[in-house]
Amino acid sequence: MKRIACYLSLIALLISCSGGKKNVETVLYSPDGRISFNISAAEMTFQVLLDSVFALENSPFGIIREDQDFSSGLELIGVRDSSIEDSYTLKSGKKLENTVTANEKSYQLKNAAGERMDLIVRAYNEGIAFRYYFPGENTQKFTVKEEKTGFKLPFGSKVWVMPYDSVTMYAPAYETYFTNGTIVGMPSPSSGGWSFPLLFNKNQIWALITESEMDGTYCASHLDQNVEKNTYRLVFPSAAEALGNYPSTPSSTLPWKTPWRVVILAETAGGIAESNLVTHLASPSVIGDDSWVRPGLASWSWWSDHASSANYNSLKRFIDISADMKWPYSLVDANWNIMKGGTLEQLVEYAAKKGVGLLLWYNSGGTHNNVTEQPRDLMNDPVKRKAEFQRLKTLGIKGVKVDFFQSDKQEMIRLYIDILKDAAEHQIMVNFHGCTLPRGWQRTYPNLVSMEAVRGAENYAFDPRYPALAVIMNNIYPYTRNVVGSMDYTPVAFSNQTYPHVTSYAHELALPIVFESGIQHIAEASGTLRNLPKEAKDFLSTVPNAWDETRFLVGEPGSCTVVARRSGSKWYIGGINGDIEVKTLQLNIPADGEYTLITNAPENGTRWVISKQTVTANTLTVSIEPGSGFVLY
Repeated sequence: MKRIACYLSLIALLISCSGGKKNVETVLYSPDGRISFNISAAEMTFQVLLDSVFALENSPFGIIREDQDFSSGLELIGVRDSSIEDSYTLKSGKKLENTVTANEKSYQLKNAAGERMDLIVRAYNEGIAFRYYFPGENTQKFTVKEEKTGFKLPFGSKVWVMPYDSVTMYAPAYETYFTNGTIVGMPSPSSGGWSFPLLFNKNQIWALITESEMDGTYCASHLDQNVEKNTYRLVFPSAAEALGNYPSTPSSTLPWKTPWRVVILAETAGGIAESNLVTHLASPSVIGDDSWVRPGLASWSWWSDHASSANYNSLKRFIDISADMKWPYSLVDANWNIMKGGTLEQLVEYAAKKGVGLLLWYNSGGTHNNVTEQPRDLMNDPVKRKAEFQRLKTLGIKGVKVDFFQSDKQEMIRLYIDILKDAAEHQIMVNFHGCTLPRGWQRTYPNLVSMEAVRGAENYAFDPRYPALAVIMNNIYPYTRNVVGSMDYTPVAFSNQTYPHVTSYAHELALPIVFESGIQHIAEASGTLRNLPKEAKDFLSTVPNAWDETRFLVGEPGSCTVVARRSGSKWYIGGINGDIEVKTLQLNIPADGEYTLITNAPENGTRWVISKQTVTANTLTVSIEPGSGFVLY
């Protein structure tokens, strides 16, 4: 009966949206016919269905510009249909080779003043996306005062979403904690609202809402604090962001396209996690030859010794561990420009002899932050930035980590893009920290190898709540934050910082598989890494971080996660348990063969248990203790 009711509802909506004109088809279907999108111009709402069941109910759309109102009273004057066929290759990610098809409709709308706005909608088999388009040729700047876009979730949905940061010296930076399956409609505990991405589940529908394709002509958005009638409404950045500099509202000349508003759909949480829809929607690469962009693992001294990045001899130890572990990189963090005991030039020379490339930290400020860590006031200035990148290229530096952006305003989005462009011209890879959420840039700028936008392992030093919550959050990130782009969590931390671990050693070891990042910065100290069992060291020495295929074998957010990732013909499988009870899982292993299984003893999360396993008939049974994990490779 529910399916029949949904069909009748869809037919009624089709008739109402076409004003009774049978020749105007307003419903857009995905290529496989399972996903449908429909608008009502009269009501200024849209609906999204999966297998004829509502994923999003009557959700508002529309825009108010300073000069024109496109939020009510619009007339649908035409619909233009097209199809999309696309293929592209990523340098890193959960799936490198991508071939996709989509159906597209441009709903041509006119307001009472006769001004045009189009709603462009694409339907993929993985979900739908829509954006606003203002046609015309006009060099005058137009400003959007408010966007009326909202997403009405079905009653009773469970939601995984994190509060948008309140403005502080270090925020917003997408580093709060996700809710864990809370009931739809709860207001955010932060006056800033809720962040993208938002994951929700109702019965057999899983959906994730986010953004993609930012070209500098719009700000990044998030969701309002209050959720009336289960509707999460889009809002712009706070005026207080970037120390009050720059407008919160976006402006552009015409023609003007907004970012895509994205809804990924699947029957399982793993289906959401496997999706590359965010990069499907992004513009193709603009940097030409990208053979110099090489994913890999990196040592990182700062986690275990905050002062080390200004100490030449300390940094040499981490270059040595990268060489010993066969990692291509070592990250030199903040304040390296006041290094004692040696110079950057000497460090580069030492690393080169060891076959290790260096990555250097920079403060993004600028007038938009007052964080004092150095070097700063280089990345924000176009002339100084290009000169610095030329210097780095001459030295042989492989990449930069640029930190402390603290704003989603349009001017800051432009800064991200300008850094990526200038870095690409000088063959420099980029990792953003203290930053916004990934929005598809890894396709457009393949030199973007990772972004933070996560409450990662550095918080063992700062937050007493973090160790217990990490057990749960590590099982939420694969279905939320890491869906939308590479995530620099800085995994693999066996030793304790200020606040001791709850997770086991095997849980930590599994994270380079469970989490995806173009460069994985391994957090652990060099001495601890040297004393690992041979099998664990072999794993960390060989695990890739650019994947030809990803399959989520088991799991739901906050509970349990088992991921299989393939590089070439070899599979790597990692699992972690976020529940309070033992998980005994019968896994469907993608390929038979001989594997090494690494886990921990049931009574001791710091005692390794290592065995050889022969997988036949693609089946293996594994038990995971609470807070623990395993690696199979």
